[in-house]
Amino acid sequence: MTPSVLFQRLTLACLAAGLGMPLAQAQTAAPMPHDMAQHGMPQHAMPPAAVTQQAAPKADDRKAVHFPAAAKRATLAEMRAHLQALGDIQMALSRNEYELAARLAENKLGLSSMHGDMYDSARYMPAGMRELGYAMHQSASQFAVIAQDASVSGDLRPAIAALAKVNQNCVACHAAYKLK
Repeated sequence: MTPSVLFQRLTLACLAAGLGMPLAQAQTAAPMPHDMAQHGMPQHAMPPAAVTQQAAPKADDRKAVHFPAAAKRATLAEMRAHLQALGDIQMALSRNEYELAARLAENKLGLSSMHGDMYDSARYMPAGMRELGYAMHQSASQFAVIAQDASVSGDLRPAIAALAKVNQNCVACHAAYKLK
């Protein structure tokens, strides 16, 4: 199995786990509309239709959280770094580099990553937003342990489920809050 096929399967499994659907259902879901492929996204990389056909919210009813400009920039940069880390972790898993995936998770997303100026921004967050952020960091640390277990067992499924939980925490926070 090539790394790109493994990566596609891993991504699909993460999507399925995040949506609470069986992997077989996600694998048979229809691809996104053809016009998306015309914008540079290859058909095989498109998420299942179940992901793309969720109704868009009519109004943005997320709670606006007011940050000073510098804190907002730092927080948004940190969130982009978190997305990059998730991609790097998925790539490491696709190459069976479980120890690397675990280190990335702990150092870039896990409880060990909670230091520096970014965490001064937490004082501007309402309690619910701080709790969701902490849950994301905690689930990343849990993923790191499970990824290390996968290096011994060879069973990637628990690691995929744990990584989906990290992502679910991100989605929950972004669904509830927006920075102003």
